[in-house]
Amino acid sequence: MTEKNISDFTSCAGHADINDLSSITGNLEGQNTARRQQFINDAVIRIAGNSQDGIQAVGGFLARLAGRSAQDVMTYMTIPSTISGGPSIFQVRIGSGEVLSAGDEADFLVAFYQHSYKDHIGFLKKGGTLLYDSDHVQPDFTDKGHFYIGVPMTGLTVEALGGTAKDKGKNIFLLGLLAKIFDLSVPKIEKLMEERFGKKDPSVANNALMAFHAGYAYPVGNVIDLYQFEKTEKKPDARPQVTMDGNQALAYGLIAGGVRYGAAYPITPWTSIMEILRAELPKYGGLFVQCEDELASVAMALGYAFAGHTAVTGSSGPGISLKTEAIGWASMAEIPLLIVNVQRGGPSTGLPTHVEQSDLNQAIFGGHGDSPRVVLAPKTVEDCFYIAIEAARIARQYSTPVFILSDASLATRIEAFEEPDLSILMADPRPDFSPRPAGFKPYTLGQITHHAPPGVKITDGQYPLVTGLEHDELGHPTGNPKLHLAMTAKRRDKLRQLANELPLPEIHGPGEGNILLVGWGSTYGPIREAVDKARSGGDSVSSIHLRHVHPLPVGIETIFEGFNHVFVVEMNDEGVYGYGQLAAILRARYCNPKIQSITKTDGLTYKVREILDRTTVHLNSAFAKR
Repeated sequence: MTEKNISDFTSCAGHADINDLSSITGNLEGQNTARRQQFINDAVIRIAGNSQDGIQAVGGFLARLAGRSAQDVMTYMTIPSTISGGPSIFQVRIGSGEVLSAGDEADFLVAFYQHSYKDHIGFLKKGGTLLYDSDHVQPDFTDKGHFYIGVPMTGLTVEALGGTAKDKGKNIFLLGLLAKIFDLSVPKIEKLMEERFGKKDPSVANNALMAFHAGYAYPVGNVIDLYQFEKTEKKPDARPQVTMDGNQALAYGLIAGGVRYGAAYPITPWTSIMEILRAELPKYGGLFVQCEDELASVAMALGYAFAGHTAVTGSSGPGISLKTEAIGWASMAEIPLLIVNVQRGGPSTGLPTHVEQSDLNQAIFGGHGDSPRVVLAPKTVEDCFYIAIEAARIARQYSTPVFILSDASLATRIEAFEEPDLSILMADPRPDFSPRPAGFKPYTLGQITHHAPPGVKITDGQYPLVTGLEHDELGHPTGNPKLHLAMTAKRRDKLRQLANELPLPEIHGPGEGNILLVGWGSTYGPIREAVDKARSGGDSVSSIHLRHVHPLPVGIETIFEGFNHVFVVEMNDEGVYGYGQLAAILRARYCNPKIQSITKTDGLTYKVREILDRTTVHLNSAFAKR
């Protein structure tokens, strides 16, 4: 790949496929020329308003409709961190093919207010459509780069629902408009609305339906082309799709993985996982407790794990800091415990509703003494489900704390994926209460620790202890230097054994070339899309994505050998020495100077264009040093 031509792709990093719109500009309000219907493969819709407008509900309806229509979908949202609320967006990308990112540009921008228009018009692609509430928005029509559709959404909603409605329900009115524009299935949307509002007062559901049908009946087809998504070919043996966000997928993955007990304290953006587990675990004979603080919650989860159950606790970065001492106890005592960290911007309270990947060092190294733990990072919403199952298996098999590093992007992002086959995946949650033979020692040197739950019979009557003090093979406290040395190695070596069993990450693209992009967590989609865009222009770019972050799978260095440049793309700071957190770990592990960093800390997810632009900058810098 040359340093010159990767930048050629940055202008086409968005992938909405409404190509005919690029030739339509100007303000067509009031025109009555009937428009034609077009078939499209892909569309990016950004809805901008305030947090109290219910735009997340509209985006959720669109995303779940796509999932039930066998389409691919990905969403992106921002919400204010203050209780008083403020500007908010919900972006949904729907496609008939594979959707890897939420999109770099919008084909349709919906603006509820003047500030919504001003803040987001720059995100609308050239030739894209601005659909705005003309009761509150006055666009600049001198900008001929967009197609403008003004609809008095607030007034029409009040007219449809009565004067007491004020502006409540205009989000559902908008849903009707979008259903008309994109020829969405009205029966399926009505079914979704029934599921959403069915348990409320009947008047709520009736008002929602009236607002929806008022929007659907609005003659927007007189001034704008109407669109219909290409039909998606469904494999004959494909399972039905499910549509959910990352926190939901993680919660249900924990249940499938055999977790029946846990404890935590609320914090954004972890809380919805806790709420799901509180509601669902009793159905499986389990229990999830909201404790008075983070210290109590991790201690209670450790109690469940000590009793032989697969247990979980979770939080975001600030809460994980409070759990650190007890997690060190789990490392020393060799207790299987799952810790979910849904990362957000930091430090301190930082950016509680924005995304970062800045807790990697905390997960790997955050503890006193040598306290090894496993760290996994899901790459998609679907992977949130499967990585939870894997984390539970590893925790049990290796008697170790296991971190699951999700983030705010995955937590709130909605995706559709094939329904998991629970008949195969569901793990047996029952502890092993079988009697242990004479000579049973949980901490036997050279073996992986597996505890006997309290109450299990030990046939020779020599019952072991479980302690956070250094101990001998039976768990009795000891200060013996040689034994501490041996036990420290024992706790470390089981992670080395795990590393040998982990699969190497799949290489997206050829196994040799000029550039290898390396990512972890929610950067998966934009990185993969950036590779596809670069390669479509003849550039030599591939990528790998690390799900197993600590320990690293054995053999990654052989992948690096096939490339001239290795750029690690992550959402954290480059630090004092110029390397992001994963990049610094990889450089320390492999001593390879070709490993460089692409980082950012703006609290936003990566755009494909950003990755390509930053790659160009690094290539030019490397070229200048030659």
